[in-house]
Amino acid sequence: MTITRTFTVAAGVFAPGHLGELTRIVPFELADAVLAEAGAVQRRLRLLPSRVGLYFVLAMCLFPGTGYGGVWAKLTAELGGACPGRPDRKALRDLRRRVGVAPVKALFGVLAGPAAWPRVPGVMFGRYRTVAFDGCQSVKVPDTPRNRGWLGKPSSPGREEAAYPAIWLMTLAETGTRALLGAAFGPREDGELGWAARLLHLLDASMLVLADRNFDAQGFMAQVAATRAQFLIRLKSIRNPPVLARLPDGSVLSVIGGVKVRLITATVTVTCADGTRYGDSYRLATTLTDHRRHPAMALIRLYHERWEHEITYLALRHTLLEGRVLRSQDPAGLEQEMWALLALYQALRIAVTDAIATLPGTDPDRASWKTAVETAQTLLTSARNITAEDSDLAGEIGRAVLDSLHPPRRPRVCARKVRSPLSRWKAHPPGKPTTSQPITSITADITPYHHEKKTRRPRSWAPAPAP
Repeated sequence: MTITRTFTVAAGVFAPGHLGELTRIVPFELADAVLAEAGAVQRRLRLLPSRVGLYFVLAMCLFPGTGYGGVWAKLTAELGGACPGRPDRKALRDLRRRVGVAPVKALFGVLAGPAAWPRVPGVMFGRYRTVAFDGCQSVKVPDTPRNRGWLGKPSSPGREEAAYPAIWLMTLAETGTRALLGAAFGPREDGELGWAARLLHLLDASMLVLADRNFDAQGFMAQVAATRAQFLIRLKSIRNPPVLARLPDGSVLSVIGGVKVRLITATVTVTCADGTRYGDSYRLATTLTDHRRHPAMALIRLYHERWEHEITYLALRHTLLEGRVLRSQDPAGLEQEMWALLALYQALRIAVTDAIATLPGTDPDRASWKTAVETAQTLLTSARNITAEDSDLAGEIGRAVLDSLHPPRRPRVCARKVRSPLSRWKAHPPGKPTTSQPITSITADITPYHHEKKTRRPRSWAPAPAP
């Protein structure tokens, strides 16, 4: 039996420039546009055009464990005589430098944004699209003098510094699909709030921001409110805002940083199948002050969606990046590689969300991210579906995802296993089960909030000892 397959690629020396089926999301016209805007187009046509270089940088992130030569081999595996040749490692390194940072950053800027229509389950809370801020410092980079000079090395009190420098990454994500609306990264010296402030311009009146206690700052809340977006932020235990009025559902009206907010205090208790019971007290501040339109219990349940951002980082670091250290040896290369990684992640999220949209009523949580990544790798190596002729919205990536949908999410608790000695979560939380367990019930009780007027402690004084 003889099987003949026909595929379409760009002509001549541009043939290796593609991403398989993901080229439909990052088409040739878009690649040429971002290169032209950044002034990175080659002055003369050569064997390695800039467009090929842009796709090569993206392909490096799709195959993080493969060297330059191996990535080039995957891009040209099916090209045969159409391939202009096999460049050496130095030529590919020079190609990366010629492309630079600006086109890859601009490409992410074009792809970034909400990925789902409002009707997709889990995307909206009422008329608001739920988004979340969160940062991480677990994208490790090579331990070179230039990288250390830019990023330093993370450390914790009483322990030695980490083996590798790490990039501080801050993203704004759509919780329903885990798509990225924006990102910023660099050394941690600006702090989590400083990096988040760089993304505030992406918010608008259609969004509801979810954030944890690290974002409990008066100035930050005022900045979010100034964008006309709503927020739901967990407060630290030391914050003690005044009570302006009490509402029938147990919440209270208050003011923080000049912003009128509603405070909801609740105790959440989780019961596991092995009989283990644990819980915590949550105090949330929100600008959704109408208790009839937005009941307190609904907001308590909504806050849990903030954890979807943690799964975003899990997909980015451990599935797409395979938990590997980035390959670039200098800050300029790291910036290019990070923007390429984020752009590739967003392109995959768009492909997955488009596929889920073909099955109305399907929650994006059920999509298999690993299946999407593996299918995209196969389609790049085989140079299939590069153009969108005679193809449906889902494509082969989408069909593979739809054929392997996860069952609806089960209520369960997973035992935290942290291997990093620098992590503040290394110690097992008291009261939580030591093994993963199904959850039999979750209860939440609204508790009354009492404002305590704190007085300054008298400073203790004792006479100085006699000389």
